[in-house]
Amino acid sequence: MTDNQPIDPVTIEIIRNAVISAADDMNATLMRSAYTPVIYECGDCVVALLDDEHRVLGQSSGLPIFLGNLESCTAATEERFGREAWQPGDVWILNDSYLGGTHLNDVTIFGPVFVDADLVGFTATRAHWIDVGSKDPGGSMDSVNIFQEGLRLGPQKLVEAGQEVASVVETIAANVRFPYPTRGDMQAMIATIRTGQVRLEEIVRRFGTATVRAARDEIFAQTERMEREVVARIPDGVYTAEGALDNDGIDLSSPVLIKLQITVSGSDVEFDVTRSADQTTGPVNCGAAQAVSACRVGYKLLVSPDVPGNGGSFRPLSVKVRDGSVLGARPPAACQWYFSHLGLLIDLVAKALAPALPDLVAAASYGDSMVVMFTGTDARSGLEYVSLEATLGGWGAWNGSDGQNALINNVNGSLKDVPIEVLEARYPLRVTRYEVRPDSGGRGRWRGGNGVVREYVTLQDCAVSLWFERSVTPAWGLFGGQDAAPPEVVINPGRPDERHVLKCNGLALRAGDVVRCMTGGGGGFGDPAERSSEAIRSDLLDRYVTPAGDAVRAL
Repeated sequence: MTDNQPIDPVTIEIIRNAVISAADDMNATLMRSAYTPVIYECGDCVVALLDDEHRVLGQSSGLPIFLGNLESCTAATEERFGREAWQPGDVWILNDSYLGGTHLNDVTIFGPVFVDADLVGFTATRAHWIDVGSKDPGGSMDSVNIFQEGLRLGPQKLVEAGQEVASVVETIAANVRFPYPTRGDMQAMIATIRTGQVRLEEIVRRFGTATVRAARDEIFAQTERMEREVVARIPDGVYTAEGALDNDGIDLSSPVLIKLQITVSGSDVEFDVTRSADQTTGPVNCGAAQAVSACRVGYKLLVSPDVPGNGGSFRPLSVKVRDGSVLGARPPAACQWYFSHLGLLIDLVAKALAPALPDLVAAASYGDSMVVMFTGTDARSGLEYVSLEATLGGWGAWNGSDGQNALINNVNGSLKDVPIEVLEARYPLRVTRYEVRPDSGGRGRWRGGNGVVREYVTLQDCAVSLWFERSVTPAWGLFGGQDAAPPEVVINPGRPDERHVLKCNGLALRAGDVVRCMTGGGGGFGDPAERSSEAIRSDLLDRYVTPAGDAVRAL
């Protein structure tokens, strides 16, 4: 077709689904090829196809916090090196926290897609590498600058004209603790890029560049129209909400304030986080690209959540971030645990818009990844290991439904915890309890979801690092719903050396020590007095509440 010829709706739908299918194929390649459980079991990764202007064509399910974020890496590379930097057969790598927004462990690999001599787009993938050479194995809970967090790579070629750039690969291998699995994950990501390149080239050759671009433009326009219709139904006005992290992991007495102002005007909406705290000494900072992503996630949860994200999804949305703030950090700010305030920010979007959208918003979730990381040397093999996983928790209730029990937090989306069988087979650990934590959800007409109890026993001497958040400001309820229980971690419960700790870095453990992790629940929705006795009895039978809990005493 010519550039001016209209495109039929059937072709548009075929192309729309073809690019999403291509992204799913990329994701399957990565999951099948990766070497470390954090990718192939947990799914701490995402892939996307972009057009030649760095806009999302199709993105697989993955971590929502990377939503609309991979394009910042290709765009930053082009801005730095120029359009002529893109050459057939090249693959690039980047993990700079201030460009990509995340911590250094989240490595982005991407490459251009050419059809004949024409640049038609890009394929990109991001995945968590188990170690990038930080001062502590796997990552540090107490870093105070980016230099302690590992190898930081600006955009550079990993593959040139189809051949690995050996100097870059060897530099990476020499600066990480686990070069063999790191190389394996790197090769899996390169294979993922190649899969996407092949699939996108097939689509363009089948339909032609003009047809694909016309379909892209119409898909973006359709998405924008749908989203503007939703935004236009929100009453014009200024909506605000704020919350705080417990601390930055270094100054344990000072909460980190996050302030959000949302301005709705017609079919446009602006998110302003410029009044949030200055960047901190501890590692809870992020680059501005991630603040934008968090705002996009909060927006997408309320505006056309069933429509796959693409280059038209966020045209009604603008985001203001202050340079030098905790959400727009400057070097050398530490960024290892960048996601804690992002989960809070996502919940604040619903809190701010609750008066305008009471039937769409949910109470707050437990809100954080609640990271547990064991490190040591496995006596069975003599090799060093890192076991890293997020912990599930409760989500907030909404008008018409209780919150979900034992779900991953909203930052991580389709991320999974490590299956017990895999954990126990690979590492000198045993899981002795894994269950729903009763009474942890907030009371309400609709009950908040419950968190979990996950208990580990160490089989050998090792160290544990913990990052548990939202104890000072646990998940809040809405419209009369009550707050949820906060998280709690107990080491050696009931013993003389019992300790309660939420954040620690490399805490030494002996064989036989117990680490009991209890995550928070979600907030309740509506007046608890309006919850039916039948619903409470059902909760009691399901052991979501206990006879000693407030909900049962209310009967």
